[in-house]
Amino acid sequence: MANLVIAMYRPRDGKADVLLEEVSKHLPVLRELGLVTERKAVVLRAADGTLLEIFEWESEGAVKKAHDHPVVKQMWNRFEKVCTYVSLSDLEESKVPFPHFEPVDL
Repeated sequence: MANLVIAMYRPRDGKADVLLEEVSKHLPVLRELGLVTERKAVVLRAADGTLLEIFEWESEGAVKKAHDHPVVKQMWNRFEKVCTYVSLSDLEESKVPFPHFEPVDL
């Protein structure tokens, strides 16, 4: 069964543009590998610059495949050089009902 995820990437100092570039390539690679659905992703920016990428995995099995796939591992290694992964609770926006974020067009 497919499921949605909210991935959150806080750019390292001076790496916001590189992170945005990596995020723009993320889903096309996952789609090519058959790991995510065709549902349009939503990318948002928090006030602190954190990017939120909302997308749909094909299945729980696809998530597991992604973690073992060499192409995906290589892509995620590039992410780790330009960002840290955070939780919703790390964002100021999460502290209020109906948080607002800036939409990002890739």
